[in-house]
Amino acid sequence: MAARAGTVDQNLIPANAQSKYAVRPRDLPLSCPMPGMYQWNSHPRVYLPIEATGKAKCPYCSADYYMTDVEE
Repeated sequence: MAARAGTVDQNLIPANAQSKYAVRPRDLPLSCPMPGMYQWNSHPRVYLPIEATGKAKCPYCSADYYMTDVEE
């Protein structure tokens, strides 16, 4: 049986667990919580305009996002 998206069967990271996140160009468009984070215990998804300034703050959880070219 295939794992359902956003369930504990997947290797996802907790949403809103950090206060600062690095964002790569491949992560755009930026949303909080980001894809790859659990959705069930988080706020509604909101898209953040990071392209113009290279940084953004989520209005729900106050997480800071900043652009980086470093690939992890």
